[in-house]
Amino acid sequence: MTLVEIPGSKSVTARGLFLAAAANGTTTLGRPLHSDDTEGFAEGLVKLGYRVDRQPGAWTIEGRPSGPGVASADVFCRDGATTARFLPALAAAGTGTFHFDASDQMRRRPLGPLTDALRELGVDLTFEGEPGHHPLTIRANGVKGGPLTLDAGLSSQFLTALLLLGPLTAEGLRITVTDLVSVPYVEITLEMMRRFGVDVRREGKTFVVPAQPYQACEYPVEPDASTASYFLAAAAVTGRTVTIPGLGSSALQGDVKFADVLREMGAHVELTEDSVTVAGPSDGLRGVTVNMRDISDTVPTLAAIAPFASGPVRIEDVYNTRIKECDRLDACEENLRAMGIAVETGRDWIEIQPGEPTGALVKCRRDHRIAMAFSITGLRTPGITLDDPECVKKTFPGFHQALGSLRESWGI
Repeated sequence: MTLVEIPGSKSVTARGLFLAAAANGTTTLGRPLHSDDTEGFAEGLVKLGYRVDRQPGAWTIEGRPSGPGVASADVFCRDGATTARFLPALAAAGTGTFHFDASDQMRRRPLGPLTDALRELGVDLTFEGEPGHHPLTIRANGVKGGPLTLDAGLSSQFLTALLLLGPLTAEGLRITVTDLVSVPYVEITLEMMRRFGVDVRREGKTFVVPAQPYQACEYPVEPDASTASYFLAAAAVTGRTVTIPGLGSSALQGDVKFADVLREMGAHVELTEDSVTVAGPSDGLRGVTVNMRDISDTVPTLAAIAPFASGPVRIEDVYNTRIKECDRLDACEENLRAMGIAVETGRDWIEIQPGEPTGALVKCRRDHRIAMAFSITGLRTPGITLDDPECVKKTFPGFHQALGSLRESWGI
């Protein structure tokens, strides 16, 4: 058995930064993720006039329930979707003029359902380029609140941004959702809001968010479950055993359920309250058909090990993976075909046939999840190289070193 320490959750760190900035008092986030995305979020808060002290192992944030501490700011969101979607909502609750822009990659990703909702709430928001995309400017004068309808079928982050905003409005929010993807990420949001003193009531498809101040707290960040998926997959596909401490049945993140997919494929999985262990089967993995709508960030992980299964692997109901950092279904198809693997895709599915991959140059498309996933293919396939290995810095700058240490311990 090999223990692998996984860095803090990106999703939890980003939500923690928003909640801490909006809360009464001073919050300390323990073991936050240090990565390009989260550093960009923290720097965005600083630009907006919040005090953020980043020390190794702990970030301290002084809350400002009234909103940003400056009258104007230019915020560059880098590649971070949480930064690009959450910070405009936070700024809208204050007073001032705030301009947001992002990388070319993030500019291509949609904001429309969120920005439409903000406008419905009376927020003065203008786009500097393509409607529904960065760059944009908010002329903030607080948010009254009230009822609204939201389609979160492309990203649960649209709903999360509005849920987080709700307590900062004058009257609270009643958000009726017509479609929703990645439900576990919403559960993370609701649980973290509770930890910061605000309970959201659900009435069917409607989320009722009170206008109630957040309260600062000490908040430990759990390991990132999406990142853990690569090391669990590594064990499953090589017949080795990996244990991830700090991530178990009590975890907030839905992506811990990736271990259940590996179990269905024949891996031995042990889940305790604060750890998950995966042991690869001695006779190899089985094919599987699985709906991954709620754990779609782990789609590339499964796709990358799918050729080694004894039967076809079909992943369904994952259209939203086409509008992530890249079109991940298309990226998986292209790279698997380059390795000589038969694969088909549709609007929201991918099916991968068993085979023996050959060495190939993986086209990462600047997507950290494509790079990390196909690095796991390389554990059994000589000659796998990445055209952009450094893109992993978005969520796990030390990924290649961690995987290298794992290979060394296993003698691969």
